[in-house]
Amino acid sequence: MKVYKPEALVANSRYRNYFPGLSKDIQEKIYSRMEELIEEEKEYCDKGNYSHMAQILTSIAMYEVLQKDGKSFFLPLMKKVVPFGFKKGSGYGWRYTWHKEDAKDRFHFECNECIYEKILGKRGLIKLGAMCCHADIINYGSLPYTDFVRTKTLCQGGDLCDFLFIRHESDAGEGWERSSSI
Repeated sequence: MKVYKPEALVANSRYRNYFPGLSKDIQEKIYSRMEELIEEEKEYCDKGNYSHMAQILTSIAMYEVLQKDGKSFFLPLMKKVVPFGFKKGSGYGWRYTWHKEDAKDRFHFECNECIYEKILGKRGLIKLGAMCCHADIINYGSLPYTDFVRTKTLCQGGDLCDFLFIRHESDAGEGWERSSSI
């Protein structure tokens, strides 16, 4: 049976590669908050929910601790996790341009080649690709303190898919409005 211990949950979460880069003090605060969360949400802590709870509890604890400590959460994390995830999760037919010179409050990259566009395009079904592109809006369009700006995609006739994330000091509606990405 999977044990609900903070260290094990972090090791099973999407943050397992990011977490070791945090200071020991921050790591301990995250583990401590996770202990509290495990107790607070114990009704959901069964073996069937283990993978989900690893994501949920680690996300909550990291977010709360880093915010309380005055540190950004999503943007710095995305600058590390997204390129790694795309590299691991993308095979033949994908090509990206990564922009590492971005300011501290921005992160952007482009997808220059995509297998959705290649496969669906040659079959006249590009509209199915555009539906898949919309998943980016769902995944990134409501991030706390972060605006996701998308102006074009390959599956919607663009020359590339653009991804721009802008970090704000407040959440949406508190001094800024979310972009209307396509």
